[in-house]
Amino acid sequence: MRSAVLLSALLLSTATIAQQPIDPKIKARIDRVLKKTPLIDGHNDLPWELRQNHEYSTEGLAGGTASREKPLMTDMARLREGRVGAQLWSVYINAATKGDEAIRQTIEQLDAVARLVEAYPNDLEWARTADDIVRIHNQGRIASMAGVEGGDQTGGNLAALRQFYRLGARYMTLTHSKTTDWADSATDAPRHGGLSPFGIKVVDEMNRLGMLIDLSHVSEESMADALDATKAPVIFSHSSARAVNHHPRNVPDSILQRLPANGGVVMINFYTGFISEPYRQWNALRAGEEARLKSLNPGDPKAVEQGMKDWSAAHPAPLATIEQ
Repeated sequence: MRSAVLLSALLLSTATIAQQPIDPKIKARIDRVLKKTPLIDGHNDLPWELRQNHEYSTEGLAGGTASREKPLMTDMARLREGRVGAQLWSVYINAATKGDEAIRQTIEQLDAVARLVEAYPNDLEWARTADDIVRIHNQGRIASMAGVEGGDQTGGNLAALRQFYRLGARYMTLTHSKTTDWADSATDAPRHGGLSPFGIKVVDEMNRLGMLIDLSHVSEESMADALDATKAPVIFSHSSARAVNHHPRNVPDSILQRLPANGGVVMINFYTGFISEPYRQWNALRAGEEARLKSLNPGDPKAVEQGMKDWSAAHPAPLATIEQ
């Protein structure tokens, strides 16, 4: 019930604000729910964006970021305006990065999260436990944790997993976009039929540590194997419903039906490509047109660019809706 109330508050506070004033009684209800219950965002890619385009600089994130050459989508003012109670900062690296280099880059990303939290002590505080989240939220700050976005980031090493936990990681996504040596991804060719025996060991160790198992990005078979093996609730940090949009990253009904018994949650991804099936189909057609133009115009990127502009003008993208 509490989750349903919180979701209702979210929908009202995002959809209705843009169109009409909120009824005072509804506004009071939203305020009451969000004061009592931490609104938790399961996935924010700000650390990677700081790496890619801002040399890891954490300066100027108190208010708007328009002064940056490449403005950001996250700052302390907008986190406050959105009433975020806890933030899981994504610790992401490219899925092609392997072994010791993957571990090094993950530690670098975890350090970026630590520097971000240290830079804004009036807004952010590290949360190591569930009790920390409640305490920090009650004190008016945003509880911060890290989430490792791909199992390959451990280099296949459980010692690395344990060190990530010690550095503040409180979930790990079992795969990212590529199948690992021990788990099948939703967007790559399967090799294990789900989780390998070592993949089950990873689940066991995460249970022992108290680290959430994130099943976004993994195949349906990997989801099922993880649910069979885990002794604790799982999460999907940023996935939507496959019955609404057939993207392989979304959660099928066969898995959704198992979540009540597990106690797990799906944290909905609001990106259009995961919400709107018409948009997913449109995006596939757009990719096909781009491939066609590149084949017809080798060595002429301007012709491809103009062709794509013409195609997009003739085929406007479908929009996702709150109803979807």
